[in-house]
This record gives sequence, C-alpha cells and structure tokens, in this order.
Amino acid sequence: MPSVISSLLKAQISLLNPLINGMDLQRQRKLQDALALLGSRAAANKTYSRPVRLTHCQAAWLYPRRDHLKGAVLYLHGGAYTAGSLAYARRFGGMLALETGRACLCLGYRLAPEHPFPAALDDAVEAYRRILSRYAPEEVALVGESAGGGLCFGLALKLKELGLPQPARIVALSPWLDLSQSLEACRLMGRDPLLSCEGLRQAANYYLAGHDPRDPLVSPLFGDLSGLPPALLIAGGDEILLSEAEELHARLLSAGVDAKLHTEPGMWHVYPLYPVPEARQAQAMLRDFLDAAP
Repeated sequence: MPSVISSLLKAQISLLNPLINGMDLQRQRKLQDALALLGSRAAANKTYSRPVRLTHCQAAWLYPRRDHLKGAVLYLHGGAYTAGSLAYARRFGGMLALETGRACLCLGYRLAPEHPFPAALDDAVEAYRRILSRYAPEEVALVGESAGGGLCFGLALKLKELGLPQPARIVALSPWLDLSQSLEACRLMGRDPLLSCEGLRQAANYYLAGHDPRDPLVSPLFGDLSGLPPALLIAGGDEILLSEAEELHARLLSAGVDAKLHTEPGMWHVYPLYPVPEARQAQAMLRDFLDAAP
C-alpha cells in the first residue's frame, strides 16, 4: 500500500496533469527543465561537474565528492524523446552519482520533432564510446527512465550491432519499450496520473517521423535480447507502461538474460524520481544492483 505522502502527491499530480498536457511542446519543455532545477539543488553541494561536448549535443560528468569512485553510469533521461534538456538530466544524474558512488555522464541528447530517430540513439552511442575511453565496460552501467529506459535497451542492441562491448548492468525505470503500442495497457488501465495513450502516441509520431515503430532500436521489446547484460526494471503498479516492463522482463529471461522486475503497488510512472519513501527504497535497490556487478 502506498505511503500517505505518496497518496497525497499522486492526488496532486492527477489534478495538475490535465493542465500540463494542455500546454504546447515548448511550454512543457520549459516546465520540465524548471522542475529539474528545483530538484537538483539538494545534490548541488555534494557533487561537482565537468562539461562534455559531443558532436551534436552537450553532456556533463557529475561526480560525488569522495575519494574512490566505483565506476561510471551513462544516464539517459526521460521525456518521451521530445522534452528534457541537459539541465533536466543533471537532476537525477546528481542523485545517481551520490547514491551509487559512481561518475555519472548525463546526456542532453537531441529531441524530436526537430531531431527524430536515430538522433537520440546516435548521441547515446557517442556518449558510450566516450565513457569507454575512460572506463572498462565492466565498470559501466546504463541507467534511464521512461524514454531513456527504452533508449538504454536500444543502445544495448545497437552495441551488439556495432560489435562494441556491453556494459556491466542496465537499470530502467518505467521504460517505454514499444512505440507501436501493441500491448493492451492503454485500453485496460486508467489509473496512471502522469501518462496518457494519446500523449504517447503523439510523442511516438514525433520521434519516429515515419520510421517503423517495431524496429528494435526504437522498440526494444521486439529485439533479439540474447547477450544483453543483467537488467533491473522498476515500475509503478498504476502506470500505463507496466505491461511493457512485464513483457520485456519475460523476454529477457527467455533470452537467457539475468533480469529482475520490481513493481511497486499503487505507484505511478517514474516514481523513483519523486520525494517519497518508496523512491528511496527504489534508489537503494538500484545502488545494490549495481554494486552486485562482478
């Protein structure tokens, strides 16, 4: 059962969400970045950063203020491939750096509709190559939420295609894995206070720009998942994308991949990013999963 704090916050989100969904894309982007600035203050004095310039976008390393680093994380943010700047990525990236004791490369990948597929994936590949210039693959993890969670698995499939080494682990929070929306979740679930099937459909159209929605590089649910690293999936029990996480978990296991799925009853999309007790538990689970890598 959700905590009292979570129940109250969920009710507030449900009330505000229709107003947010009524905004145009540029206003949604500004709001997302503004929320990120507020959320990043808690980690500001406990981390330090270094800018990184990639070919088509910007990134930044976030480091916890400690002597020994356990490795590195490539963090891929959410936002339906249409929203989320580097400022937004730095919000959760700071938490990842502090929680895991790892250097975190936050990527401000290019957004649709201005830059449809494969722009975000190409940026992720370049960022991963940059990490491999400093860290061994067994020291690297991919972490992402929502679209960024799907992008983590799209990146892993692209690495297979390119013959590049896989990271040690993948963690995906509420991953968006099927841009064709082939599962039944949109007709069966109405409790998600954040996402709507109409919003996902519009974002998918922006990102795909006519590309095949069942291409595994945009919808990893349909890919050959064999050979991928151990994966942890975390989802809310009341979110539209839960069925996609469940299906990916089953397919990972069928492909021989060590995969774990945690579903938190009553919680919403990407709940680990919110200031609620269940989020702290999920963050600790993420840390422990990365620490268990050989």
